[in-house]
Amino acid sequence: MIIPALDIINGEIVRLYQGTYSKITKYGNPLSFLKQYIQQGAKIIHLVDLNGAKDPKTRQISLFTKLIQTISPALKIQVGGGIRSAKDIETLLKSGATRIVLGSMSVTQPKIVKKWFEYFDPNNLVLAIDIHCYSIKHCKVFIYGWQKETNLEFNQIMEEYYSSGIKHVLCTDIAKDGTLLGSNISLYKSICNSWPKISFQSSGGINTLEEIKTLRNSGVKHIIIGRAFLEKKFTISEAISCWQKE
Repeated sequence: MIIPALDIINGEIVRLYQGTYSKITKYGNPLSFLKQYIQQGAKIIHLVDLNGAKDPKTRQISLFTKLIQTISPALKIQVGGGIRSAKDIETLLKSGATRIVLGSMSVTQPKIVKKWFEYFDPNNLVLAIDIHCYSIKHCKVFIYGWQKETNLEFNQIMEEYYSSGIKHVLCTDIAKDGTLLGSNISLYKSICNSWPKISFQSSGGINTLEEIKTLRNSGVKHIIIGRAFLEKKFTISEAISCWQKE
């Protein structure tokens, strides 16, 4: 499935180049984009609170709750950025969110996050792993809005959580994200082959419709696309059509 992404800072849609907060492009009002995306055929949207990802104390809770309540159930919402407690998850699910994305906490507090996968329906949770690949087998995990590199590898995180019943994993190649320089196809082929029971979401770098065909053949179940839609490289309906034909 094609999942359009909208990143929000201070109530405005933005894109960061390779996750760098100083390299920011602003696009406008979130609600107007959400309405446009519904009209173009989107079924689910990926919303990211970049304020919250950088510092949980600055989370845009009221804004996100309002956006979700305004467009749900017309559109399913996958939301992340600064999720730090079971209460955060409950609040967002009750407001109408479909899936909650768990990022930095899954790396820094695995014991707590594993309990969340037991307490909540794993279908409502997404394990988000942000990586920089020095090679296909050597992908380091980043946290806190991509500001800090850890000593952990992608496969280590997967092995940590695999027995916890995870269903969805969002893997972002931060060297590609927001660049329109193409997706890391070989990465997704590798992880889909290694973990065939996981529903992987690819993220980062998509710039052509051809890549959608290639990514689907790599084994990913969902493709998250942000900047290409914002800058009208192609439409959501074209992307969905390409995915379905493939």
